[in-house]
Amino acid sequence: MALRALAVDDEEPALEELLYLLGEDPRIGTVLPALDAREALRLLERALRAGPDAPEAVDVVFLDINMPGLSGLELAALLGGFAVPPLIVFVTAHEDFALRAFDLKAVDYLLKPLRKERFAEAVRRVAELSRAAQGPAAGLVDQVPVELGGVTRFVPIADITYVESQGDYARLHTPHGSHLVRVALSTLEEQWRSRGFVRIHRSRLVALGRIEELRLEGGNLSVRIGDRVLAVSRRNARELRDLLARHAQGVR
Repeated sequence: MALRALAVDDEEPALEELLYLLGEDPRIGTVLPALDAREALRLLERALRAGPDAPEAVDVVFLDINMPGLSGLELAALLGGFAVPPLIVFVTAHEDFALRAFDLKAVDYLLKPLRKERFAEAVRRVAELSRAAQGPAAGLVDQVPVELGGVTRFVPIADITYVESQGDYARLHTPHGSHLVRVALSTLEEQWRSRGFVRIHRSRLVALGRIEELRLEGGNLSVRIGDRVLAVSRRNARELRDLLARHAQGVR
């Protein structure tokens, strides 16, 4: 089924460009426009009352951030309280809000001026999530926004094998490379504990499911993840052993 979209931007030229790009994409069906977040909220509340199969229903919101009155971030936070919230793609001229977008579980974060190829990639992500979830609410997968050369990419948490603290930043390691993000390791530890990440050292988190070996040499414990061997501090050793044992038994 074609996606039903809502485009929100307080600047008419930007809104017209967004409507044009959405109209050109065959994966998009109906598109509703809104010139501010409050108008968008009224349309979304009407869609919620009408139900998911109604013509007014909205699967995804392409949302500007800096708007007078209610901002795009504030609107996205309100939508998180909906019983069936739509997917969110932020469209903004500012790079500064990517981490907040991550907290709000946005599907993507597009920077103006929009490029057709990058926009099409965002629509592809939305379409895949919508199909996989058989509904807009469950498509909100956890991803981390990563800035590289002025482009924001979203790295799935499931791809991350371990994380290292680097001052006020954290380096996320995946099988395909690493990414630096401005977020404290303690914050990630709290947010990702339920996803199987555990602290093995004051400067390192690992994904339990990615540990291939547990080594004890000369009284020192370490784990192997791919071709990396990572030291485990004595303080964290017992908890890690217990968690690995429970993980192996399929117990949470």
